[in-house]
Amino acid sequence: MHVEFTGRVIEWRGPSPFYFAAVPAEQAADIREVAALATYGWGAVPVDARIGETAFTTSLFPKDGSYLLPLKNAVRKPQGLSAGDEVTVAMTVQL
Repeated sequence: MHVEFTGRVIEWRGPSPFYFAAVPAEQAADIREVAALATYGWGAVPVDARIGETAFTTSLFPKDGSYLLPLKNAVRKPQGLSAGDEVTVAMTVQL
């Protein structure tokens, strides 16, 4: 399943900061339809994603009926992304 979306980069401040792109409601609903086939536990959904020229593999985290796409420094920094920025993501859910 291929999904494209534009979302805002958010920062979660815990013991160390983490950054995520929030998946919009419409795309999250599409992902929920196939999540049971893809998840490997506690609702995490494995994906192959691309932001600009940077491709990476990660898992979506379920959050409040939607999903968060983790953005490691190796993904954010080459794109110059920080909290509050809009980001366009192309991703494929690994079924």
